[in-house]
Amino acid sequence: MSTIRALDIVTTGPQTTVQDLGREGLAGLGVGRSGAADVDSLRLGNRLLGNPEGAAALEVTFGGLEVRARGGMWVTVTGAMSPVTIDGLPVGHAAVTWLPDGASLRLGPPSAGLRSYLAVRGGIAVPSVLRSRSTDTMAVLGPPVPRSGDLLPVGPAPASPPLVDVAAVASPTTGEVRLRVVPGPRADWFVPSALKTLFGGTYEVTAESNRVGMRLAGPALERSREGELKSEGMVPGALQVPPTGQPTLFLADHPVTGGYPVIGVVLTDDIGLAAQAQPGQRLRFVLAGGGRGA
Repeated sequence: MSTIRALDIVTTGPQTTVQDLGREGLAGLGVGRSGAADVDSLRLGNRLLGNPEGAAALEVTFGGLEVRARGGMWVTVTGAMSPVTIDGLPVGHAAVTWLPDGASLRLGPPSAGLRSYLAVRGGIAVPSVLRSRSTDTMAVLGPPVPRSGDLLPVGPAPASPPLVDVAAVASPTTGEVRLRVVPGPRADWFVPSALKTLFGGTYEVTAESNRVGMRLAGPALERSREGELKSEGMVPGALQVPPTGQPTLFLADHPVTGGYPVIGVVLTDDIGLAAQAQPGQRLRFVLAGGGRGA
């Protein structure tokens, strides 16, 4: 038996990072929050395992991860509907599962959603940077991006045992995703019909999307002013519009400042829905107060 508890990274897939709830209160110093792109899925995985809800886990984009256990541990996978196997045997989604010492866990490409969260009882115990174990891919801050051959330590198991075997949660949609938006703060930089355009059409998620933001393709949002703004603070969910008129929806690793006008901001509760949209899916923006969900 192994004397340590850790995850041995075999393969990472398109992108795997360590994420927790991010770095709060440091934007004034030029440090973004980062953290899980789909916070609800991270919290769910940790609750299932009896961890603090902000314990660090692996965020896996479009599957492809394989890890081998050093020491047995309880695990769960939430978020995108990726097929999960342990030594070739399938296990359930959002199910608390024992990963024996030396066993391999694999995530396949998701049938719905984009980002999966592999949480382990005790959390991923890599060193924290500025009070967080999140990897900020834009600022290159936090733990290094895992690579094949890395060994990620697992922290001590909490004193209280897991209370639930499996969570019955809805799968991310494969259809149109509805996101609630608060107009502003720079809606006055656009022609009066621009908000009608934003709320009246749909926007496709392009392949030029990552943890920083989602570049969208759809009806152009016409400006009423020339030039650019001075740098202003940015938040997750901001819909920033460059001169092309095609908006970018900022996600977890967004820049802390920007010079393009922001026509609206997606509500915090809906950012996880956006983070699970695959390239090619369509987003529909609705005025906040019109109801959540897809």
